[in-house]
Parts: sequence; structure tokens; C-alpha cells
Amino acid sequence: MGLFLGTHINKVDKKGRVSVPSQFRLALADQGFPGIILYPSLAHEGVAEGCGMAFLEKIAAASASQMDIFSDEQDDLSAVIYGSSVQLPWDAEGRVVLPEAMISHIGVTEQVAFVGMGVRFQLWLPEANAAREAEAKARLRQSKPKIVLQKPEGT
Repeated sequence: MGLFLGTHINKVDKKGRVSVPSQFRLALADQGFPGIILYPSLAHEGVAEGCGMAFLEKIAAASASQMDIFSDEQDDLSAVIYGSSVQLPWDAEGRVVLPEAMISHIGVTEQVAFVGMGVRFQLWLPEANAAREAEAKARLRQSKPKIVLQKPEGT
């Protein structure tokens, strides 16, 4: 699975069709499902999380090993992620049709921003994403997080 990188603002037509960035399609090329999966974000109101089937399978495996299968927490996670997920196949031009519920959730009118988040991506209104990005940069400048990269194997 490749990484989702960059911010791409694409037009949404009257039928709800939007072009998935070619880099994102390439990142998903090795998966069995030729399309994207969207579900409402748990972190941000009015934002959709996007991924491929492999990422959802990793979430399922992690939650099954770390949560009680019959807990309220597991039920809530499953309802929001799996119960709200939509599989959107892309057409020959690389477009998907956003369902009306997802358009309403995000508040899409004319454009949507595909925002790369590494192993997943998000769909934002372009203006809301610009504001969130500015806030994120300010927080990072203040906190200056330290990330330690692992040494490659065999060194």
C-alpha cells in the first residue's frame, strides 16, 4: 500500500462525481477493490476519512485484538466506521460518485479537498482544511514533536 500525499482540490459536479487524485489511485493499485472507502471522521465534524480495504482490515484486526468484542466501545467503533462506510468504485476516468449522505456530511457544494494523511486520507471543504492546516502548523511549531526514525534492518 502506498502513501496518500498532498492536498488536491477537485470539483464536484451536479451528479456528485469527483475525480480521485491519480496519486491516490496509484496508492491503492495493489488492492482488490478498484475504488475508495469513505466513512465519517471520528476526529473532525464534517470531514470524511478515506482509505482502501487494507487499512480497514488493519483497523478490524487491531480492534479485535485490543477490545472486548461485545463492549459498547467496540459496538460504537463498528457502527461509525463499518456501518457508515461506503465503497465507491471509480469509473474509467478515475471518478467516484459521492453519496448524498456524504455530500451532506461534508457540506460539499462545488469543491472538495482530498488531504493525504499517509496511510489514509480525508475529504474536507477547502476553506475548512486551510484553517485546520494553519492551526496544525501553529500547534506543531509550539510543541515541536520529536520523532525517532528506526534504523533500517541489517545496519
